[in-house]
Amino acid sequence: MNILVTGASRGIGKTIGERLEQAGYNVFASARNENLLKRFKNFCVCDLSQSPEKLGNYIQENKIDVLINNAGEYIYSPIEEVYPAQIEHLIKTNLESPLYLISKAVPYMKTKRWGRIINIGSISGVMGESGASLYSASKAGLIGAAKALALELAEFGITVNTINPGWVETELGNDSVQESGFSKEEITECIPQKRFITPAEIAGMIMYLISDEAKGVTGQSINLCAGLSVGY
Repeated sequence: MNILVTGASRGIGKTIGERLEQAGYNVFASARNENLLKRFKNFCVCDLSQSPEKLGNYIQENKIDVLINNAGEYIYSPIEEVYPAQIEHLIKTNLESPLYLISKAVPYMKTKRWGRIINIGSISGVMGESGASLYSASKAGLIGAAKALALELAEFGITVNTINPGWVETELGNDSVQESGFSKEEITECIPQKRFITPAEIAGMIMYLISDEAKGVTGQSINLCAGLSVGY
């Protein structure tokens, strides 16, 4: 089984790719940093905000069975300080490029009448996040697209789901804490389980969603957030 993981150079994507390789899957990794991608046998260096077509061609050449759209960026800014270039960059990276990659992966999946598409969204796309309207909007878009695509592709045996992590113990997650203006302790206190999610938990959910046991799970928005989406 050929599996492509975008944003695989570090954090969540790195953990997902390594877990899949350990399970014996043929992993194809993509990110901007070539040196960090060299841990994987198969990789494609690509900046999705600049040249998603490069990765689209790579997908078609390597007959991808499972597409994991993990790459994404985060901007924390009051709305009045947001400028057009930021909007264009974030939406292209977080929403337009994943949809484009899906369009390139689906034709092969249809010939096999089997496929898995998994988007890594965010709890911010479910609940909203003050000061991160661009990020929340882009991730909410992924959730809506997954629901529509699940309907469109169901007859071909292709499932489409979105995993929405809450605060995650990664470099990006810790950077987001600093940008928020709150301490990690203050944020943790607002999480029902009083902890950050680990990348390994997200990788475990991926393992389930690509399995045959999950063939009936499609169009779902799965909140993996230590209870953050339930309330406080």
